[in-house]
Amino acid sequence: MTDTLKKIRARIDAIDDDIVDLLGERAALAQDIGHAKTGAKYRPEREAQVLRRVTGRNKGPLPSAALARLYTEIMSACRALEDGIRVAYLGPQGTFSEEAAIRQFGGQTQLQPCASIDEVFRQVESGASHYGVVPIENSTEGSISRTHDLLLATPLKICGEVLLAVHQCLMSKSGKTAGVKKILSHSQSLAQCHEWLNQHYAKARRVPVVSNAEAARMAAKDATAGAIASKTAAVVYGLKIIANNIEDEPRNTTRFVVIAAHDAGPSGKDKTSLVMSTRNQPGAIHTLLTPLAQHGVSMSRLESRPARTGRWEYLFYVDIEGHQQDANVGQALRELTEKAAFIKNLGSYPAGTA
Repeated sequence: MTDTLKKIRARIDAIDDDIVDLLGERAALAQDIGHAKTGAKYRPEREAQVLRRVTGRNKGPLPSAALARLYTEIMSACRALEDGIRVAYLGPQGTFSEEAAIRQFGGQTQLQPCASIDEVFRQVESGASHYGVVPIENSTEGSISRTHDLLLATPLKICGEVLLAVHQCLMSKSGKTAGVKKILSHSQSLAQCHEWLNQHYAKARRVPVVSNAEAARMAAKDATAGAIASKTAAVVYGLKIIANNIEDEPRNTTRFVVIAAHDAGPSGKDKTSLVMSTRNQPGAIHTLLTPLAQHGVSMSRLESRPARTGRWEYLFYVDIEGHQQDANVGQALRELTEKAAFIKNLGSYPAGTA
């Protein structure tokens, strides 16, 4: 070993010592804050501010995404020193929902897999879990209807969002192309890989199941089955990957929302989600959205869905930039309330990053 290498390693050891000491000091301060807090131990706006600050300070060579991952785990470990929090997600183990939950809350969080989106909502609404993570829309296949219906029907709020790049893999017990007679996956994932499957497995029967992870679990017991799921699912269920990244759209992204009994405070870069309906009059939609334009509030999403209260009646799901406590957003919301036949604020929360 050269003297230069010895010096570099000695310097790394010294830095590691400092990091360990500082992490201990940070954890002790986090405990002090936890003891002083009343209510929720997890504050999504504060954690979003921490991640933005540390990544903004980053000068490399460590990528900002890697630094954010490290700090998420640090905050997760500090939270675990207290009673911790329990997070429900659309299971079973190995789903993209689990991946989104870990990305948001870190690996030291107690995660509770659920069999359906409905069960995730029930877990949070009953208090059995503090938070829930559910998919709400995909960049290729659009909205998740059940999530929208439950956001409307329950008192739960959105307090965070996760934008997760979704890369689909085809896997089986053998890892060989030959012998795959049927392909199992969630209906959305089958749709996301439609053209690839047409080219490579046109004769294989496509079988929709409740989740990608369930598809992997079933394929582990059936030599004739392939599953479309994540790399994590392949590891969890002991499958071998036949092909990686088989999604038709390379930038395929799923948006997940974090649900809770509360929403989040202002973080400095936020969204607010609404659902509303118009009065039955000419130009109703234009009239409804006018307050947003008048107060300089940008709208990032507008989607209509049948209201189920009568034929040809619709609800509009709207995402706007900013927090409800921002002056311009607050004024726009007050005016919207006066103009809408119905309006429900689904929550304000830190904007996610891909």
